[in-house]
Amino acid sequence: MTDAEQIDEPDADESLADRIRSHVRGNRTGMVQDLAFAVVWVTVVSLLYDFAFSASPQWVLYMFMLAGIPAYFGFFISLELARTQQ
Repeated sequence: MTDAEQIDEPDADESLADRIRSHVRGNRTGMVQDLAFAVVWVTVVSLLYDFAFSASPQWVLYMFMLAGIPAYFGFFISLELARTQQ
């Protein structure tokens, strides 16, 4: 889904910190996009539950949160399709 760079297999003399640094460097934009989507989704769902659906049971909040999974994939797949059509 993300534009991750191809990362070589870890060397035997490479430390764990070096491998983590290499992984983050190769997946930086994807990790930032994932974090941004999660923060926005949880914020919107929390505001909706607190104000628009304040009289609803707790399971409604959980269903809204679970709806974030297909929303995430739908958003990033449509974004990828839009990029390829340009």
